[in-house]
Amino acid sequence: MLTSVDTDLIRVLADPLRLRIVTLLAKETLCTTHLVEETGARQTNLSNHMKVLREAGVVETEPCGRYTYYRLKPDVLTSLAGKFAELAESARTAAENKRACP
Repeated sequence: MLTSVDTDLIRVLADPLRLRIVTLLAKETLCTTHLVEETGARQTNLSNHMKVLREAGVVETEPCGRYTYYRLKPDVLTSLAGKFAELAESARTAAENKRACP
């Protein structure tokens, strides 16, 4: 069953730019400059989205001199995927269940 934490995470990932960022970070660890180049987003806008992703526990940071690198935390996504897999399995087994109308 999805919890409020899961639904909050779904809302975080529902934003197109944040989903693009997560997709990029799934391939490699990137700094803010790389993410600006790849997404075309303004640096301030990107920083706001990165803050949301950090607070949701989706990414972690690694300071490197004057740059900040971002790394995806795959366990968070694996957990969410597991919840969706459970829902899908429940739907398969409940396909024949139909509540009668009064």
